Amino acid sequence: MKVLLINGSPHENGCTYTALSEVAKTLNAQGIETQIFHIGKKPVRGCIACGGCAKLGKCAFSDDVANEMLELMQSADGIVIGSPVYYAGPNGALTALLDRAFYAGGARLAFKPAAAVVSARRSGTTAAFDRLNKYFTINRMPVVSSQYWNGVHGFTPDDVRKDEEGLQTMRTLAYNMAWMLKNIESGKQPLPQVEPRKSTHFIK
Repeated sequence: MKVLLINGSPHENGCTYTALSEVAKTLNAQGIETQIFHIGKKPVRGCIACGGCAKLGKCAFSDDVANEMLELMQSADGIVIGSPVYYAGPNGALTALLDRAFYAGGARLAFKPAAAVVSARRSGTTAAFDRLNKYFTINRMPVVSSQYWNGVHGFTPDDVRKDEEGLQTMRTLAYNMAWMLKNIESGKQPLPQVEPRKSTHFIK
């Protein structure tokens, strides 16, 4: 079993990475393989609603990391998406990538356990956390909880390492993710029934 942890910060070894590393270390101790994927600092595109992904099964643009990230997400058994908090929301580059990846391949992510992790100096964590969780809940992905909302606080990685409650929240998230993955693996129940999607339009 493998969990992909996405570092949605431009800082490869910053506060978000520090939080994700605590999750990864605990998952490893539970016998779960992990990979931390850094989205990098290069420019990324936003979705232009071209519809090309419907034919390709991936984003029509291949000049950034969106499709690479999507492939890793699809091959993983569980996903953790981490982001710094900017103006009470996730990193814009990360959400641009997630918009495209989930729109192009979200159907193939259904029923994979997922969780969000956010990092802030002070506040805005719950709003950013809520935004990231919406990607999961629209795609039938079980959301893995912890003992609190999944956030750490600090201005530097050293600050985060002093956030004892935040790090414990990361470890508890990892324990719960490992527990869910192992239960899914041991149970091997058929996937839930998926009805054809209905769209309600309120303009007559």
